[in-house]
Amino acid sequence: MKKDHKPTGPSQRMLRVGELVRHALAALFARGEIEDEALRDTVVTVPEVRMTPDLKLANAYVMPLGGAHADEIVAALNRHRKFIRGRVAPQIDLKYAPEFRFFVDETFEEAGRIDALLRSDRVRRDLENDDEQD
Repeated sequence: MKKDHKPTGPSQRMLRVGELVRHALAALFARGEIEDEALRDTVVTVPEVRMTPDLKLANAYVMPLGGAHADEIVAALNRHRKFIRGRVAPQIDLKYAPEFRFFVDETFEEAGRIDALLRSDRVRRDLENDDEQD
C-alpha cells in the first residue's frame, strides 16, 4: 500500500536551521555591527526565521523594541543583507549561506487585536451567559 504523506508544514531541518539563523541574527543585532543611521540606538528582536526547503533563502521577521519605525528598520536591514549574510554564514554550519529577506513581524499586532477582541464587552457578555447556563 502506498502512503501519500505530504508535509503540512516546515520540516524539522528547516525549523532547526531557522532557529540557528535566528540566534545568529539576534547576536549580530545585539553587537550593533551594522552601521546605519536607522539602526543606531535601536534594539531589534527576531521572533522568527523561516527557511525555504532548500535552505538557500531565510525570511527573517523582525520588530524593533516598541514597534516604532519598523518599516525604516526593515528597509535598512534589507539594504545591508549582503553584509549580514557575510557575518552570519561563518556562525552556521551549512553548505551554502542563505540569502536574507527581512520583513516586519506582525504577530504582535495580531496578538494585540485578538486580546482586545477577547476583552470586549460583547465577548464578556457571552461568557457571562455561558456561566449562568452551567
